[in-house]
Amino acid sequence: MRSPSQRFLIVACLLGCFGIPCEGRCDPPAETGSKGVQVIDLASALRLAGVENRDILLARQRVVEALAWRQLAAAQYLPSLNAGINYDAHTGPVQQSSGNILSVNRDAFYVGAGANAVAGGTVNIPGLVYDVNVSQVIFRNLLSRQEVARRRYAETATTNEMLRLVASAYLQLLQTEGLRSVTLQAQGEAGAIAQVTASFAKVQQGRQADADRAATELDDRRIDHVEAVAKVKLASARLAELLNIDPATRLHPAEERLVPFALVPDPVPLPELLAIALMQRPELAERRAAIRQAFLELSGAKLLPFSPNLITGLSDGTFGGGSNLITTQPRFGSFSNRDDLDVVIYWTVQNMGVGNVALIRLAASHTRSARLEQLEVLSRVRSEVAQAYVRKQTYYEKMLLAEKALPIGVRALSLDFQRIKSGVGLPIELLDSFRLANQARLDFLDAIVGYNQAQLDLYVTLGQPPADALARPVPTNGIRPTTVDKK
Repeated sequence: MRSPSQRFLIVACLLGCFGIPCEGRCDPPAETGSKGVQVIDLASALRLAGVENRDILLARQRVVEALAWRQLAAAQYLPSLNAGINYDAHTGPVQQSSGNILSVNRDAFYVGAGANAVAGGTVNIPGLVYDVNVSQVIFRNLLSRQEVARRRYAETATTNEMLRLVASAYLQLLQTEGLRSVTLQAQGEAGAIAQVTASFAKVQQGRQADADRAATELDDRRIDHVEAVAKVKLASARLAELLNIDPATRLHPAEERLVPFALVPDPVPLPELLAIALMQRPELAERRAAIRQAFLELSGAKLLPFSPNLITGLSDGTFGGGSNLITTQPRFGSFSNRDDLDVVIYWTVQNMGVGNVALIRLAASHTRSARLEQLEVLSRVRSEVAQAYVRKQTYYEKMLLAEKALPIGVRALSLDFQRIKSGVGLPIELLDSFRLANQARLDFLDAIVGYNQAQLDLYVTLGQPPADALARPVPTNGIRPTTVDKK
């Protein structure tokens, strides 16, 4: 069982700081032709993503849109208001209901709540009008509520996924920075081996072929470092894209050490994690809201033929006019206030009932589709949790093995250096130890990043559950993050 200080030495060895000063390997490199280096930590990246990420902002606007539709659906309970003015002038024959033809010069004028009041009819455009189908108003309001719930759950799912991508991109940036440090360390060690091998060949204590092999190894390590620097820039550009900032800005992680972290405690068994995901995943909650929405649509379609259409109109205004047939009244006068109240209730069977049957079948199909989609999402959630759990366990074991192998490989390389300095053996013999030590560093780097990524994926696949749902005793063995003075 290693002490925390020993564990820190392993991580320091991973970054090329084992036994010697760091010499700036962990510092952000100077960039040319860019806007400079911007140091960023994971918390700042996640906060910036919540403000600037386009996908998250689009998901939020969809929620705003659904809220507007909900407001519109709720407003259907309220009547509409109309106010206007109309003038009607008729010259020529009209027919009475008895069939008698009259020649009439008639005028009519109305102003007030409503419009289009002509002759003896009611105000055709009421001042206060309520024209609805009762069940449609009720169910549209209920459907809009479920639509808002769906959009909100979808927004949460989008936010979780985008924050996962941002955190993954940040981990990738950390990995590439660690890889840059490892390749720089390897380049320095390969240079030392090449120098010693060349010195032995120069004094004819070693073969020139060995010196050439060592020089080739140094060139390969230089190529690895160039590729590592390029990967750092690509990872920075990817993170900048997700944060919607200028990709010319060179991002550098604030952490000086890459250490494993545990978002989901190891003692939590897989069945319990699956149960947590079923309760917390917003995708499943969105599917449940969709099923409720489909059931409401089906119920509304079934009730539609029995739901009355209600038309209510209330008007109040000033009306007057006259005609050439009434000699006792002015040609255009007799203005006074008039009130009209109209209430109409009727039922509709759409398209002789065929239209109603089609609506019911359509709603039933939507219900079945919503259930199948829920099963699909449920299966995907279970698979994601199981896969992330397996990856977490696998990388944990790999990290334990790499933790043991790394100091052994570094110690072997150090001992071989001491042996060569003592005049025992040839410098070319250092290549195997050097390659094994370098591979051990890369394996440990890959194990830590893979473990952290698996932890992050598992945490998101659980729907980012609250901390109390994952409260467990701290494990007494295995690798744990250690807080150490950066000095």
